[in-house]
Amino acid sequence: MSVEVQHVNKTFGSYKAIQDVSLKVHSGELVALLGPSGSGKTTLLRMIAGLEVPDQPVNQDEGRILFFDQDVATRSVAERQVGFVFQHYALFKHMSVFENIAFGLRVRPRNLRLSNPQIDQRVKELLQLIQLEGFGNRFPLQLSGGQRQRVALARALAIEPKVLLLDEPFGALDAKVRQKLREWLRRLHEQVHTTTILVTHDQEEALEVADRVVVMNHAKIEQIGTPEEVFHNPASEFVIDFLGSVNVFSGRHFEPSPEAKTDGAKVYVRPHELQISKESLGSASISAQIQRIQRAGTSAKVFVHTNNEQNVRVDVPIHEFQFMDLEVHQQVFITPLQSHVFSPEYTI
Repeated sequence: MSVEVQHVNKTFGSYKAIQDVSLKVHSGELVALLGPSGSGKTTLLRMIAGLEVPDQPVNQDEGRILFFDQDVATRSVAERQVGFVFQHYALFKHMSVFENIAFGLRVRPRNLRLSNPQIDQRVKELLQLIQLEGFGNRFPLQLSGGQRQRVALARALAIEPKVLLLDEPFGALDAKVRQKLREWLRRLHEQVHTTTILVTHDQEEALEVADRVVVMNHAKIEQIGTPEEVFHNPASEFVIDFLGSVNVFSGRHFEPSPEAKTDGAKVYVRPHELQISKESLGSASISAQIQRIQRAGTSAKVFVHTNNEQNVRVDVPIHEFQFMDLEVHQQVFITPLQSHVFSPEYTI
């Protein structure tokens, strides 16, 4: 089931929540809508679900939401057959895990409803799928946060939705649980292949889980691409700045390429794209003094202050750092291994 959004707009009073957004999600694909709060990602998801209605289109090719080439922009949530998972579980506290998962199957119209033995079998299959086989008789309050969210996903999958919509599903959980659930969600998607759209503000989550990432900002799409494309080939300054830590240099101070000499140019270099050494490696090297070293983790984070009065972070793999003999207050040189130049006239 493919999902296509064509030139959709959404305003609330004078506030533009979505501005001329177009997007196609292919059948069986997991796409992440990534962006800061207020970027429009949740509003877009709610319009796909049918919880919000797009603004009245001016032209015929505007304001359309297609499920498998059928325009559903004016259809109800029930008619669209979507599964929805929210950040805060929304499980029925008075129902067992089994009955929570079975709920969507039991409330179907009689002519579409499965028999009780069929419902029981479907729920058992889903409990196995979410790795909670022995938890059917428990109640939500007897589960951990991660287990509750798995139950919420199973309940959404029970009705065999055409599209699965996830709105910050792991946002209320701690970092370690989120990491495990991200890995689990990716494995689950590879088993069920349901067309899935995930809303998140967590760039690590989007890059790890999604087949493609849609980066949003100020009600518009900044870039669409695979995790590798948006991270290594950012289309704008916003994208590179939003996707992880980055050092920003003025082109007049830092010239790793001729394009950086353009007036107003900014040079973006991620911490792992910088090399630190005790001697200059050429004209692109900048002299600096080490201010602080953080050794915990897989990389040592070396914070330096350049002769151009700039604070810069350099990430060094810990196995290399151990042999570099670097100390606080030491004079060093930093050299870009790779960079991204953005200017009014030129972008790479």
